[in-house]
Amino acid sequence: MPSPRQVPPWARRLASIAIDIGWRWVCDLGAIGPNHPRARRFGAFGEGSLIAFPPGAIFNERWIRIGSRTMIGPYVSLSAGMAPGQEMVSDPVVSIGDRTLIGRGSHIVGHFCVEIGDDIQTGPYVYITDQNHVYSDPDVPIGAQWPVESSVHIGSGSWLGTGVVVLPGARIGRNVAVGAGSVVTGVLPDHCVAVGSPAKVVKRYSPDDGWCATDDADRETTAVQKLAGSNGLTAPKKKKSATSDSAPPTV
Repeated sequence: MPSPRQVPPWARRLASIAIDIGWRWVCDLGAIGPNHPRARRFGAFGEGSLIAFPPGAIFNERWIRIGSRTMIGPYVSLSAGMAPGQEMVSDPVVSIGDRTLIGRGSHIVGHFCVEIGDDIQTGPYVYITDQNHVYSDPDVPIGAQWPVESSVHIGSGSWLGTGVVVLPGARIGRNVAVGAGSVVTGVLPDHCVAVGSPAKVVKRYSPDDGWCATDDADRETTAVQKLAGSNGLTAPKKKKSATSDSAPPTV
């Protein structure tokens, strides 16, 4: 068999085109839509929704519900429970609303209740789970201690940046922007911007003042300015808060 270098350039171009066409064909046929046989395994699979090919690990679909016109990217894992065939105590375990987009390579792992609303978008490689290991007994390996569950809710219209981790008990409000790489462990109110690990609110929206930095963000800015001044550096100027006529910040 000739090596790639021995193949004439015109033949390599034709092979490249054929591979590209073939892969597109495989992706189109391999995607899971409402009429795909596998869609019937789900508790619900809305019209116009799609799980892109290739999918990640997907099992116990009976306890997973997907709304209408929702797009789940390639390599996304969706699971209810720890292993295929496990009986669950709640139904649904994982629910994803209408017109939601889950970025490629993300993992949604539910055991009790993971509720994702409508019109939500996530970046790639987001991890969402409602179960965590415990370490209460110092003499037993953490992996051998029985984990605990606490339901997760993500409000409609929110955006989760690349690599966001949402842990058990998290409550994310409506139209919330969570910065890339943040870890959400608690409650984030409606119409806010949160960043960090654990995620903290740095901006909030009010009808009267528009998007404004929170007190915590103001204190951090002041601390940076003082530190810069003590080192003989030029402190960054604090930006004015956006007015209600300004567009929401990009995260």
